[in-house]
Amino acid sequence: MTLPRPRGSAAAADWVGTAAEALPDDADSVLIGRIWDPSGDGPSPVIVRDGEVIDISHRFPTVRDICELPDPAATVAGLDGPRVGDFGEILANTGAATRDRGRPWLLAPVDLQALKAAGVTFPISMIERVIEERARGDLALAADIRHRMLADVGVDLHSLEAGSPEADRLKSLLVAEGMWSQYLEVGIGPDAEIFTKGQILSAVGTAVPVGVLAASTWNNPEPEVTLIVQSSGRIVGATLGNDVNLRDIEGRSALLLPLAKDNNASCALGPLIRLFDDRFGMDRVRELEVRLEVRGEDGFHLEAVSEMTQMSRDPEELVRQLIGPHHHYPDGAALMLGTMFAPIQDRDRPGEGFTHKVDDVVRISCPALGTLVNRVRHAEECEPWHFGVRDLMGNLVRRGLL
Repeated sequence: MTLPRPRGSAAAADWVGTAAEALPDDADSVLIGRIWDPSGDGPSPVIVRDGEVIDISHRFPTVRDICELPDPAATVAGLDGPRVGDFGEILANTGAATRDRGRPWLLAPVDLQALKAAGVTFPISMIERVIEERARGDLALAADIRHRMLADVGVDLHSLEAGSPEADRLKSLLVAEGMWSQYLEVGIGPDAEIFTKGQILSAVGTAVPVGVLAASTWNNPEPEVTLIVQSSGRIVGATLGNDVNLRDIEGRSALLLPLAKDNNASCALGPLIRLFDDRFGMDRVRELEVRLEVRGEDGFHLEAVSEMTQMSRDPEELVRQLIGPHHHYPDGAALMLGTMFAPIQDRDRPGEGFTHKVDDVVRISCPALGTLVNRVRHAEECEPWHFGVRDLMGNLVRRGLL
């Protein structure tokens, strides 16, 4: 039976949307997240059940503690605690132009987990771009290059498996054609690109600004499924993410990746973590479609879809490259899985492609995970990240939770 879900408060800003849009379409989802609790002047883990937000900080002071359980979903599904309020009302307060700081608001749903991301996991878009650049707009030449690739590799590019013999043959062909690049190395080679997206506790949640550097003139959102991974390497849940990218800065040099990726409010996750249970697990994740919508105050509108089936690496393989005997994360990790979104739609002038403008509204949605929505601001103008690990530990001690 599908239960009715609450709609957001009428006071919510239009761009934030409603609770019905933010929550998964499956009423039986086991959902956890975090709120800022004004009464404790700090963050609290919560369950969202039937549209109600329930504080479980008395049992689990951090989301990390929940995610390290043997069976997180089964443990919290029947857990009770103080009612914080209606999810729609808390969502509305989160995105309100003038937030009522005497009432709770939503935070990113992770806390002590490392913020990691995988790049170039949808190599078909990268390969097609390389072909187009090589052909310089000549469609016949592009078709010829593609045909020779298929004949040499022996498989369709969409089904190419990174690190496979077919991928190695494609690499040799690209080198011979003068089209090899470091991005294609991590796209089809044996080793994935896995990098640090942001620092612990620096992620922002839904209904708040997401940041791009004011100096960047070419940037874009990257809608991604994000896995929640235990310290053991076991995957226990998923959420949505926006791996904001500054294409002009990264394009100058791959060594500038930290500057292109890790800035104030540049990592958005949420709105909630859906924990794995017998209704939702990796088989579902592998089949998800993630939708992106960008609306600008200039009337610009862009829509795109990322299909997880198009990934060249299995998500569990990416987790094995992240966590194993070679590297340990004692508090687990949130791993963004990459995107096939390559924005080429012209925004201002022909040939200049897409880039963000201040006040763009970015919606990343998936029926199984809900909707993550953020408004673009310059990173320098977003709310500063000032609540670190030391602050969290001190706050939990003062509240008697640790």
